[in-house]
Amino acid sequence: MTMGLIGGILTLPFAPVRVTLWVGELIREQVEHQLYDPAVIRRQIEQLDEDRSAGRIAPAEADRQQRELIARLVRPVGRSEPTTATGRRQEG
Repeated sequence: MTMGLIGGILTLPFAPVRVTLWVGELIREQVEHQLYDPAVIRRQIEQLDEDRSAGRIAPAEADRQQRELIARLVRPVGRSEPTTATGRRQEG
C-alpha cells in the first residue's frame, strides 16, 4: 500500500504528459476513423459524384479525388502498401 502511494506521488508531475498523450491518441483514432471508415468514404464518393454532375468540380479533379478515396478504402490502417483480399502484398 505504501509503495503504491509513494509511486503515485512520485509520478504525479507526469500526469499532464499522460493526459496529453491520451488526448493525442483519441484524436489520432478519430482522424483514422474519418480517413478510413468505409461509410465515410462512400459518402464522400457520392458527394463527389454529385459535385461532378452539377458541374461544381472539373472531371479531371473529380477523377483524381475519387482515386484517392478508393486508395484509402482499399488500404488498411497501418499498412503502407496496398494488399490483396488475403492480406498479401500486391505485386506490381
